[in-house]
Amino acid sequence: MAPPAPHLVDEILEEIFLHLPNPAALARASTACPRFRRIITQGSFLRRYRKLHPPPLLGFVADKAGFHPAQEPHPSAPLARALADAADFSYSFVPKPNNGWLTPWYARDIRDGRVLLECSSLADTIRSNFQLRPCLAVCDPLSRRHVLLPPIPEEMTVQQERLVGFEPMLAPIGEDEDETSFKVICTAHYKSKLVTFIFSSVTGQWYIAASPTWSSLGTGEPSWPCLSHFNFLRGCFYWTALWSDKLLVLDTRIMEFYIVYVLTGDHLQLLNQPHQSVCMSTIVDGTQGALEMFTLVGDYSPNLFRLNHTTQQNNSESSSEWQQKNVIALPPRCFYFTVGATEGFLFLRGVREAQWDDNLHGVLPEDNDVDFFSLEVKTFELKKVCRATYYQFPNRVHSYFGFPPSLSKPSL
Repeated sequence: MAPPAPHLVDEILEEIFLHLPNPAALARASTACPRFRRIITQGSFLRRYRKLHPPPLLGFVADKAGFHPAQEPHPSAPLARALADAADFSYSFVPKPNNGWLTPWYARDIRDGRVLLECSSLADTIRSNFQLRPCLAVCDPLSRRHVLLPPIPEEMTVQQERLVGFEPMLAPIGEDEDETSFKVICTAHYKSKLVTFIFSSVTGQWYIAASPTWSSLGTGEPSWPCLSHFNFLRGCFYWTALWSDKLLVLDTRIMEFYIVYVLTGDHLQLLNQPHQSVCMSTIVDGTQGALEMFTLVGDYSPNLFRLNHTTQQNNSESSSEWQQKNVIALPPRCFYFTVGATEGFLFLRGVREAQWDDNLHGVLPEDNDVDFFSLEVKTFELKKVCRATYYQFPNRVHSYFGFPPSLSKPSL
């Protein structure tokens, strides 16, 4: 009997490898022999595997403090240590533009193994001078590849109003796009409007996409101009901190902004509860396609925090009702902040309290340690991911999902 054709054996092995339970098992299988490694490291196989097995959470990247890997007993701790040893999250391989005295590179967004970096002029930082001339770069800390972005052309910005706020973001990769291509979306907040600038690595150029006025969105200028707190899910960016009663949404599939109202139903009662010091809402991906929201509610004195889980009953913009599904009490003796949500998880950071200070009207931290937690949206399981020590708290923290370094292809 003739042996099976080699390509049939490869196809059978692919199907077997697809059923391995996690990336760690797949990485071990790739070391068994050259044939296994060749099959497992092919881009077409890895794309199939990622659709069936989402990449695990490996840790967090702080804007000014590098990578914080998952620690034991978290299941991703071995893979996280391998990433920390192999990657360069100090970004020492990314040169700075020759624009005088510049700040260090800060991480502004992370997606698909890429990190979006920004540095600015020290003079502008001291003057808090909001001008649309950022120095941006996209890098892959694992392969140590980078792309320096050209400045936004002056002719695109010269006719605009005075800039109030500016936020760069990484767009997701489309299914039909090259895995090494990328887009950067920069949302500029002006007094009367929003302007979205997009850079494409394919063309190497900037262009203007959506440019709505606040009035065309049916609202006024935000009462709290903060574009840095956003979440991404199902092709859309969500900003939850601009107003207390609505969300700003950018649909990247059609590059259009719209508003979602949240001050209805149980969410209205939640925001109006007395004696609460903290109320932070984060959008998550619902189990049945509807939007869901976790709102962190707490009081520093006494130190009690909980997560209120509400869900949108339909997907219309103005008539949707938000109803409460669950209330999750968080461990005591700690005060919490939300730091984002993606891949079916909500992320929290917690600082252990030492005492209440009547003069400062706040909680004094016990030490400089910060604990990071993940909450799985489907099961409500809260896990401690890692602990980091800060002498200067970061402005923002990004979750990092990925596969073992041996199975990670360069993203640039």
